[in-house]
Amino acid sequence: MRALLSVYDKTGIVDLARALHAEGVELVSTGNTQRILAEAGIPAQAVSELTGFPEILDGRVKTLHPAVHAGLLARRDLPAHMAQLDEYGLLPIDLLVVNLYPFQQTIARPGVSLDEAVEQIDIGGVALLRAAAKNFAHVIPLVDPVDYPTALEGVRAGQLSFETRRRLSAKTFAHTAAYDAAIATYLADETLPATLTVAWPKAQSLRYGENPHQAAALYGDFHSLFAQLHGKELSYNNILDTAAAAELIEEFPAAESAAVVILKHTNPCGVGTAEQLLDAWEQALATDREAPFGGIIATNRPLDLALAQAISEIFTEIIIAPDFTPEAQALLSKKKNLRLLRALRPVTRQGELLLRSVPGGVLAQIADRAPLTDEESRVVTKRAPTDAEWRALRFAWRVVKHVKSNAIVYTGADRTLGVGAGQMSRVDSSRLAVWKAQQAGLTLQGSVVASDALFPFADGVEAALKAGATAIIQPGGSVRDAEVIAAADAAGAAMVFTGRRHFRH
Repeated sequence: MRALLSVYDKTGIVDLARALHAEGVELVSTGNTQRILAEAGIPAQAVSELTGFPEILDGRVKTLHPAVHAGLLARRDLPAHMAQLDEYGLLPIDLLVVNLYPFQQTIARPGVSLDEAVEQIDIGGVALLRAAAKNFAHVIPLVDPVDYPTALEGVRAGQLSFETRRRLSAKTFAHTAAYDAAIATYLADETLPATLTVAWPKAQSLRYGENPHQAAALYGDFHSLFAQLHGKELSYNNILDTAAAAELIEEFPAAESAAVVILKHTNPCGVGTAEQLLDAWEQALATDREAPFGGIIATNRPLDLALAQAISEIFTEIIIAPDFTPEAQALLSKKKNLRLLRALRPVTRQGELLLRSVPGGVLAQIADRAPLTDEESRVVTKRAPTDAEWRALRFAWRVVKHVKSNAIVYTGADRTLGVGAGQMSRVDSSRLAVWKAQQAGLTLQGSVVASDALFPFADGVEAALKAGATAIIQPGGSVRDAEVIAAADAAGAAMVFTGRRHFRH
C-alpha cells in the first residue's frame, strides 16, 4: 500500500505517518511535509523521485504529473488500467492526505494584497483531492485531520467500508467546492455576481426546525459571533431570534447610552435606553410586560448583577450581552433553561449580502444597515420637530426598521411605547400599537410615531395623531402625500420624510 502526504496544515501528520509506516505503508511526500517527516525519523520518498522531475516554479508544479495522477485515478477493477500502469512503470497510490493553502485565512487579513491572495490559490492540491475523491472506491481521500484515525483503523483492518470511502469523498468535494467558492467570490469582487457561489460547512445539527416535524441544521460561522456561556444548545427559532436581537441592539452604540432590547418571534416588544442598564431594562419592559415571557434580551453593555436580578423575575430563553460580570453570570446560570451568549463581534456589516430561499433558487439583497442621516431627513410640515421630538424620531426610526411590516412604532426619546407589527393594514398596525400601549398602562400623549413605509392615505396619520403623537417620521412618496401632510398640518404636528423605506418581510 502506498500513501501520498502533502499538507499545509501539519496537524497530526507526524503521528499518522508514523502509524502508517509501522503498518508497512510506503510513504511519498512533498517539500516541507517530507522535511518534517524526515526530522521525525519517518522515511518518505520525495515526489520528485517518483516523477523523475524536480519541483519547479517556486513549488507551483510538483505533483501535476502522470506518475502521481495515474496512480490515483487507475481503477483497480479494470485490468486495462492496471496493465497501463505496468506498461509505463507506474504504481498505484492508495491513500491521499492533502489539505490546501490557506486562501480563506489569507483574504481575511486586513490589508492583504491581490498578489498575496493569488499566491495562496492551491492548484496541485485541489487536483490531487479531486482525483482521489473521484476514485474513492479504490483510493482513500483525507482532507481533514479529524478523519485520520478512521482511515488508520481501515488500514490496520485491511479494508475501509465503501460507505466510509464515499463519505470521505463527499467531504473532499465539499471542501474543494468551498475553496473554489471563496476564490470565485474574492476575484469577482461583486456584491451581486453573475453566478452566486456559496459554500458553508455544517456547524450544527439541530433537533428540528421551526416545528418538530421539520429537519434542520445550521451552516456557516454563526458560532464565531457568539460564545455560549450557559444553557442548552440553540434551536432553529433561537438562532433566528438571536440574530434579530443582535442586529437591533447594534443600532444603539454603548458609547451613547445603555440600551436593552426585548424580542419575541424576531419582533421587538420593548426597547429602552438610559444611563444605567437597569433603568434601560425598566424602560423596555414597561412597553409590554406580557410578551417578554419566553423572549430574548440583548444589552449593549456588560450585564451586571442588578440587571441579572431583575431579569431573573421572568422566564427568558436567551440573554445576549458583550459580557457578564461574574456575579451576574453565576446568578443567571442557576436557570437551566436560560441560554447566555457573549457577543464576540458585530453581526451587521455594511454591504453584506442577505440570502433567502425561494422555490427554485434564492433571493439576494444588500442588507438594510444604513443609518438615518441628516441629509435624508426632510421636514415637510409647517412645523418642524422640537429638539426633544427629533431625539424621539431618531430613536423610533432605529427601532421600526427591525419590526415586521406593516410596522408602526410609538416612542419617546428613550423608550418604545407601542409596537404594531405584521398587520395587513398600516392602520391596523397603528391600532395594535395603541392597544398594546393601553394594555401596558402607557400614555401616547406627546409621543412620536415611525412608519416603516409611506402612509398611503391620511387616515393612518390621523389615527396616530388621535392617539396622542405629535410628530411622525416616514419615508414619504405616496401619490397622496399632500393630503397626508395637510392632515399633520391641521393638527399642528411635525412630519419628517426620510425617502428610505424599511420593509421587513
